[in-house]
Amino acid sequence: MHDAPLLPTLALLAAATAGPAAGPDASPYESGPAPAPAGQIDRLVFARLERLGIPPAHLCSDGVFVRRAYLDVTGTLPTAQEAREFILSRQSNKRAELIDRLLARKEFADYWAARWCDLLRVKAEFPINLWPNAAQAYSRWVHTAIASDMPYDRFARELLTGSGSNFRVGQVNFYRAVQNRTPQGLAQAVALTFMGARAENWPKERLDGMASFFTQVGYKSTAEWKEEIVYFDPRKGGGARAAAFPDGTAVRLTGDRDGREVLADWLIEPSNAYFARNIVNRVWSWLMGRGIIHEPDDIRPDNPPSNPELLAYLQRELVAARWDLKHIYRLVLLSTTYQLSCIARSSRPDAAANFAYRPLRRMEAEVLIDALCQITGTTESYSSLIPEPFTYIPARHRTMTLPDGSITSSFLETFGRPARDTGLESERNSRTTAAQRLHMLNSSHIQRKIEQGPRLQALLRSQRSPRDAITALYLTILSRFPTDEELKVVADYGRSATSQRETAVDVAWALINSAEFLYRH
Repeated sequence: MHDAPLLPTLALLAAATAGPAAGPDASPYESGPAPAPAGQIDRLVFARLERLGIPPAHLCSDGVFVRRAYLDVTGTLPTAQEAREFILSRQSNKRAELIDRLLARKEFADYWAARWCDLLRVKAEFPINLWPNAAQAYSRWVHTAIASDMPYDRFARELLTGSGSNFRVGQVNFYRAVQNRTPQGLAQAVALTFMGARAENWPKERLDGMASFFTQVGYKSTAEWKEEIVYFDPRKGGGARAAAFPDGTAVRLTGDRDGREVLADWLIEPSNAYFARNIVNRVWSWLMGRGIIHEPDDIRPDNPPSNPELLAYLQRELVAARWDLKHIYRLVLLSTTYQLSCIARSSRPDAAANFAYRPLRRMEAEVLIDALCQITGTTESYSSLIPEPFTYIPARHRTMTLPDGSITSSFLETFGRPARDTGLESERNSRTTAAQRLHMLNSSHIQRKIEQGPRLQALLRSQRSPRDAITALYLTILSRFPTDEELKVVADYGRSATSQRETAVDVAWALINSAEFLYRH
């Protein structure tokens, strides 16, 4: 994309945006003195850090916070105007007000529905084979549930007990989106999704006891192509039978009541720690970068929580809030712990597990390509060639709102979008690879977006001076103002460039390839 003589200067510019300055007063990433607890979450986290002798990081700056909050809550970047207004605002409660606004935005439902669709295996093609009509019905149901703030106990119960056409009752696809539809396979899917447990590792008698609840799940086709009815079939399972809840409690099932309802009643009971513990740990992991129990879907006795008191507190809060997950989001997002900088003040390996600083995470594939399209004003093309009929997605469709995991692109595959085959969190690959670096640095795909993107070009034309153009680029791409040092680097480079436009395009390229842009921090 660039001539070889320009690369050393541009590399310096990229490096200048990849890491922090020496301290909070000089850094665009930190602000203020040592943090103080703002609520019970912080008291529990900071008390444990104090016992361990680990100092917490400083608070993040306003520029970091506005970008972090937008990405974590809505999966989008703030616009340059939104970032500017937030950073310059003098309101003392502006962070809390921002969180409330973001939780109410449509993009919240778009983003979190997509995250749930990963776990629920919403995919039309092999090996899940929901087929397009069912995948879209399933995706719509999930999105509607998130957008309407459906209580989490009802969300789980509808998935667990649903019956009807997979084309018309979207939630019944929970039982179709499982590769192994034996009672044991269904039990494993339920345990993974709603208990965060990998039941394939349980003792056989424990898994078999839970599998008994699913022996009467029936499937039958209709005259409509690929339609299937999921229903309770009292003729299956041999009538009355023994079953056991995952905690070992034995129960006798009669042949005339759906065992799924019996299990659902037990699972969503407020006193059942399995259910609340799993979801608050997942929410914490989604927002904080790692679970209190880590990995969040590997809950077992020999994988204890790093802060048991914190996990128990969040469980109680969810039950007291009548399973309102937004209450948990709000508690976490408004905590001082969430607002810590990514710059650790301790090199101890247990600092991360005890949330002493914000971990760095590369942006997810869908979030990254949507951010690039937002910055440049360009679009992406997505389609699914199999199965018939051909599935076409309009060009301006945001990646995060794709209804089906089978609809993809080479970019999404290169950057680790999950295949939605297993329901495991680890299916998403956020590790940076050489292919990803080369794509961002050298591909015509990214080059065209930067050089021809109408929104980016209009932004550059509207600025009154080179300094204004660079400031606008920083606010658009990194959601913060440039430092004096960064402005000097750009000015020095501009003196060797052939035009102001060349300088601006090269700066945009350097910023987009910086760690500060590519990572959540």
